[in-house]
Amino acid sequence: MVPGMGHCGGGHGPNEFDMLSVLEQWREEGRTPAAVLATQRENGEVLRTRPLCPYPQVARYDGTGSVDEAGNFACATP
Repeated sequence: MVPGMGHCGGGHGPNEFDMLSVLEQWREEGRTPAAVLATQRENGEVLRTRPLCPYPQVARYDGTGSVDEAGNFACATP
C-alpha cells in the first residue's frame, strides 16, 4: 500500500516509484530493499518524496527538516 496514492495510481501522495529495478536488485544481487523512494510531481517539479517501507513498517517523520523530503523519514514498526 502506498499512503496517499489512489487506486492503482494518482492521488494526493507520492505515486511515482520504480519497483521493477528494486525487485531485480533483490532477485539478481540479493540486495533486500530497506525502502523504495516514491516521488510526487506537479508540472514536472518534485513536490515531495517519501520512503515506501516494507510492510508492516511505516514512514515516520524524524522531527527535523522538511516533511516533503524522504531523507527526514525512517521506516519504523507502528
